[in-house]
Amino acid sequence: MSERRPDPMPLKTRDTVTILAGTAAWMIALVVVLLVVRPADPRPAWVCVAGIGLGLFGILYVRRRDSRS
Repeated sequence: MSERRPDPMPLKTRDTVTILAGTAAWMIALVVVLLVVRPADPRPAWVCVAGIGLGLFGILYVRRRDSRS
């Protein structure tokens, strides 16, 4: 049996840019839902608002995490 190879180094990623892109996509979806679809049920709009809120939380979390290291 051969020896186990060492684990690769972690990749350097730009998490803030990725989260900003996702948050922007939720903002666009909210505009589309409110202006184009105009649903009788408000749940699709609230799903978009939740996505925006989680994206903003993710940005704060990643920036705080990066400042600690």
